[in-house]
Amino acid sequence: MNIKNVKERAFAMPLTNPSYPKGPYEFRNREYFIVTYRTDPVALANVLPEPLIAPDPIVMFEFIKMPDSTGFGDYTESGQVIPVQFNGESGSYVHSMYLNDDAPIAGGREIWGFPKKEAEPSVDHEGEAIVGKLHYGSVLCATMTMGFKHRALNKLDIETALKKPNYVLKIIPHVDGEPRICELVRYYLKNITVKEAWTSPADLQLFNHALADVAKLPVLEVLSSKHFLVDLTLDLGEVVHDYMTD
Repeated sequence: MNIKNVKERAFAMPLTNPSYPKGPYEFRNREYFIVTYRTDPVALANVLPEPLIAPDPIVMFEFIKMPDSTGFGDYTESGQVIPVQFNGESGSYVHSMYLNDDAPIAGGREIWGFPKKEAEPSVDHEGEAIVGKLHYGSVLCATMTMGFKHRALNKLDIETALKKPNYVLKIIPHVDGEPRICELVRYYLKNITVKEAWTSPADLQLFNHALADVAKLPVLEVLSSKHFLVDLTLDLGEVVHDYMTD
């Protein structure tokens, strides 16, 4: 394989058998379970990178079931998202992600810089309750409980929120271990169709773990919940701040 062939084929690792296909990536029947809560403002400030600003000490803890995603398959994800502002525009910063599928872990980290780690999130229906659990190995790190479809939400409001920009911090080390890439990346969700949306009574408990530190943003007060089903496209990203040149 000559240099020209390498450059033509090199979009993901491994070179001759990539972990994922080229994007964008479509998701069908993506099911979100979200509890929004108030946290400690000092703890939030300690994890939010400039130039992002959090107007309020608010965090969204999400469980997402993705049964049909192009290239990534069927998997479940869990993590924390922080409402932020960048240059005066409202959006969301993805702080942590835990999931159980290799392809979206590799693709998410390599393309956008999603903070993905392998773990075992799950969502189950237990009678009239929806129960989300996040295990890191054998240790329980989060438990979310929510009633099943108590009150319908405005689907247009959900679509509007999903259309806002999202931010991640992409970090790739050089071969000497020093950072080669350190960028704030912005991406959007597109082709959004909200099929149904609900809110219900909800609760969230977070537990300490050295390698899954979701409890470092503690739950002080549960504010709201959302449960919705959607089709969408995860678009590719753009760099909005390069820390290596700042």
